[in-house]
Amino acid sequence: MESLPEAVLVRILASLPAVELVLVCRLVCCQWRSLVDGAALWILKCQQEGLARAESDVENWQSFYFLSKKRRNLIKNPCGEEGFEHWGEVENGGDGWKIEELPGDFGKEFPSEEVRKYFVTSYEWCRKAQVIDLRAEGYWEELMDTTQPKIMVRDWYAGRSDAGCLYELCVKLLSENEDVLAEYKSDTVTIPEGNDGSWTEISHTFSSYGPGVRFVRFEHGGQDTPFWQGWYGARVTGSSVTLEP
Repeated sequence: MESLPEAVLVRILASLPAVELVLVCRLVCCQWRSLVDGAALWILKCQQEGLARAESDVENWQSFYFLSKKRRNLIKNPCGEEGFEHWGEVENGGDGWKIEELPGDFGKEFPSEEVRKYFVTSYEWCRKAQVIDLRAEGYWEELMDTTQPKIMVRDWYAGRSDAGCLYELCVKLLSENEDVLAEYKSDTVTIPEGNDGSWTEISHTFSSYGPGVRFVRFEHGGQDTPFWQGWYGARVTGSSVTLEP
């Protein structure tokens, strides 16, 4: 192996699983550690697996590779297909939360056919939340503290055309001790009676938030404004939290 040209050795190493490269191969010798820590190996792996991007856009190719491979929605049960599984009720006012089939009464279909259900609020404030453990999802401390990948938050909300409603979104980045390190809170969105029932996306991106982030707390909710018994309040679905490469 010592006589192999470095370019050939990089191609051999690139055929190995990424975790083995970092946890095993990197410890073999100084040359292998330098190759595993360098850009060429990870650029090649990204190209082989269809993750390539213009080189000027990437500061750390190893982090880019792992973030690209792990990229997924960290919100579980975002559309109510599993009932209220994984969601904790923070507030359950009026007649509480309910799950309905799209498009619902006086509503419209969702932009994606993959979404078939939504959560709907009642005549007093209803809020629900999820807390995402980033380490449990595979995002280790050094990655979060050094690379600080962008954390993209999205949610979709709508009203029904025969009733006005209110909607809010609040997302917090928390430390090990659940101290708030960064926070996004939307304005209270007012949807008037007579709206067209269409769905609206709201999003926020956290970046340069500093070291120490270990959890993401996602909370949303709403209520109707005419205070009618039943479920005439804000509708929510398609929630997502992703870490961007």
